[in-house]
Amino acid sequence: MDNDISLTFDKPTGGRGRGPAPSQKPGSASDGEGESIYGVFSTEIVSTVGAGSTKRKETKRALWFAEEIDPEDGERTLRVRPLNNNNVPTGDGKAVALGDFLHEYSPELEYYQSVVYPKMKELDEMLTRAEKQRDKGAFYSAQFGFEEALEFDERNVRANFGLGLTYMARGDTDKAVDVFRSVVGLDAAFSPEHKHLFNEFGISLRKSKLFDQAVEYYGRALEITDDDENLYYNLARAHFERGDLDECRENLEKALELNPDLDSARQFLDYLDKRGSIPEGPPD
Repeated sequence: MDNDISLTFDKPTGGRGRGPAPSQKPGSASDGEGESIYGVFSTEIVSTVGAGSTKRKETKRALWFAEEIDPEDGERTLRVRPLNNNNVPTGDGKAVALGDFLHEYSPELEYYQSVVYPKMKELDEMLTRAEKQRDKGAFYSAQFGFEEALEFDERNVRANFGLGLTYMARGDTDKAVDVFRSVVGLDAAFSPEHKHLFNEFGISLRKSKLFDQAVEYYGRALEITDDDENLYYNLARAHFERGDLDECRENLEKALELNPDLDSARQFLDYLDKRGSIPEGPPD
């Protein structure tokens, strides 16, 4: 059986809307009453520097991209990410409750419309071109495109996934492992909005015989979402390929604890019971 289970992620982070896609026109920030909030906002930190006659107050301004996500405990919540030197949102971000957000963050609509939105759109177009090249098998062109995107934002999830998948498709496992290290360090790589790439990347790791990395990859995902039976099933497959039959069985049992009707896990366990420790491959 060569079909890892695609994950659905039961707790999506999109919810009220993650702001406009880069191909859409930018909108204005809401005052928190009804419309979803997205766009660029600023915060100011006032600190005292120096001493005595040189003592003075210094104000530092930081720019952030904010987008509303699913409520946490019933309270409207935003994901806030800093802008990097290229004026695109970067990193995993942090969750901020609406009340705190409205108190601490000030809208920068003009800056979003004139600077950040065009940069986000440029990055999105760059990634789309690279993904199309990869789909066509033009791997060197795709590599160049993803690397160009990473110069915009080295923590960009689509670019890291895309570059890793390109290397694996080319059989360049050493470089794929280097990218893998970047991917597992990004919480956002395991978020619902990237589930398609997440699934493809995990399957490609296993098919590229990068079994240690596949085990670490699914284990990392379970640190974030530990109630998904499909994650345990895919981790079981990776353990099986590595020859860890006890760990394989343990994860299949966890998958069935979460979902007793998961037929693929039940069939896999039946196979292990019949075959014992002979690692010939799970049933079709």
